[in-house]
Amino acid sequence: MKLVPTQDNIILKQVDAEKTTASGIVLPDSAKEKPVMAEVIAVGPGYTAEGKEVKMEVKPGDRVLYTQYAGTKAKLDGVEYIIVSMGDIKAIVEE
Repeated sequence: MKLVPTQDNIILKQVDAEKTTASGIVLPDSAKEKPVMAEVIAVGPGYTAEGKEVKMEVKPGDRVLYTQYAGTKAKLDGVEYIIVSMGDIKAIVEE
């Protein structure tokens, strides 16, 4: 099976949270914050608003920051994904 996003939806796969602090303290799973960085897996075609085509600003492979607690979780073939709309993406991470 395959997830194919519609309209302005984006499928994300979370990037693992850091397991240690900057000072080297190892964090247990219960103390870690929910990560808000993810990799874009698939992007919908966009949508039309007031007669104008709105294009997507991200592409598969981009790393992005998204709104914490946003989206819908989906599990497929043992992998957990998050489906968010373009408005939930706050920034593209460039390296």
